[in-house]
Amino acid sequence: MIYDPVPIVAIATAPGRGGIGVVRISGKDLSGVRRALFGEAELRARHAHYLPFTQADGSVIDQGIVLYFQGPHSYTGEDVIELQGHGGPVVMQMLLTRCLEAGKESGLRLAEPGEFTQRAFMNDKLDLAQAEAVADLIEASTEAAAKSASQSLSGAFSRVIHELVERVINLRMLVEATLDFPEEEIDFLEKSNARGQLSGIRSALEKVFEQASQGAMLRSGLNVVLAGQPNVGKSSLLNALAGNDVAIVTPIAGTTRDKITETIHLEGIPLNIIDTAGIRHDADEDHEPGGLVNMIDMVERIGIERTWAEVDKADVILHLLDASRGPTRADENIVERFPQGVPVIRVWNKIDLSGHHASIDIMSDATHIYLSAQEHAGMDLLRKELLRIAGWEQTGESLYMARERHLIALKHAREHLMQAAEYAAQDDQSLDLLAEELRLTQDRLSSITGEFTPDDLLGVIFSRFCIGK
Repeated sequence: MIYDPVPIVAIATAPGRGGIGVVRISGKDLSGVRRALFGEAELRARHAHYLPFTQADGSVIDQGIVLYFQGPHSYTGEDVIELQGHGGPVVMQMLLTRCLEAGKESGLRLAEPGEFTQRAFMNDKLDLAQAEAVADLIEASTEAAAKSASQSLSGAFSRVIHELVERVINLRMLVEATLDFPEEEIDFLEKSNARGQLSGIRSALEKVFEQASQGAMLRSGLNVVLAGQPNVGKSSLLNALAGNDVAIVTPIAGTTRDKITETIHLEGIPLNIIDTAGIRHDADEDHEPGGLVNMIDMVERIGIERTWAEVDKADVILHLLDASRGPTRADENIVERFPQGVPVIRVWNKIDLSGHHASIDIMSDATHIYLSAQEHAGMDLLRKELLRIAGWEQTGESLYMARERHLIALKHAREHLMQAAEYAAQDDQSLDLLAEELRLTQDRLSSITGEFTPDDLLGVIFSRFCIGK
């Protein structure tokens, strides 16, 4: 990424009216801009000054606070001036226009989205993971998400990644030293405990990946898909979880034809509850073409296809069954199509009709919960199980507000370490291949903090920030 040294300016507060509005300027040398705006008034670094904000002809736009931060002791690592005035949109726009006019000779221009934080990254004030945490903190919709974003912004996630990288580098040094001096005939794997070091790195990476995955759920929410046969109470369960009538509920099977999504919060954890069309295998049977019945069948088939599409993307599947009639072969057919590795909660609904008591049973195939969505009996058991899967007990200091690219990098690093372990286990030791896999692992991990990141990716990341940050 090419660093543009010209100064930049933007309104740093949100659009609309407010008690206070902030215009921020950043550049390597703002002495010219400063004189044009405030004449010979002295601006002491890191002190507040109450000054008039004037037009070029001396007329007053506003009066407010001026803060001056001298680089590199600022957010961006450059000289920074912040003008804090009354937060009316007209006043802010007039002040922004005046700053651009005052900084014309210095090349002052409007900042691009995220450019202040981008400069902080380019000037080594933040690494890339911390820079992304700035945006995550601004966008946090829950207290738990804000805490995790703040944790990442403080550098906790970056420190863990750096520690992993250092361990990989140390192991690389041993491997490549052995490659450089083969005549020493040192039994590398035994003398340096390379297998033990590699195993320790893999274990540490697994822990980081688990914490990052849970943190990613705080950012984007846990996708919880309700799936099952028609008329088992999926829409009733959605309404019970949401606390209001989001979905239409009738005794007629197949009322829900398309997905309905409702986001709720449990203890600060966002859950995207997705109600889907009931799954019937006889909906795929051939019918004579033409007529209203055939059209309804076609709509139902499309709804079922969309149900399976949502199931394939689910973080958690709530498989609803009718407790009053017990399991059927159709229910087992549905289970067989569930994707591997996705947590499944088998929800036995309608216990008000079956005579069961509200209960939870953790079994080898899935967690089974008996409840009544209609009577709201056993709903607390379901909520607690969803919180457990979402990692609610781990929220706070142990989670990192990870993004999808972080998870992808961690997955690739894990794959390279797995391949490295296979090479290390071979009799001939395959040290050259082992060294290459460790190098690739290091590159993947370093991309998280920005030490090894393509310029085009940096452009995409910072373009998603808000203007003024």
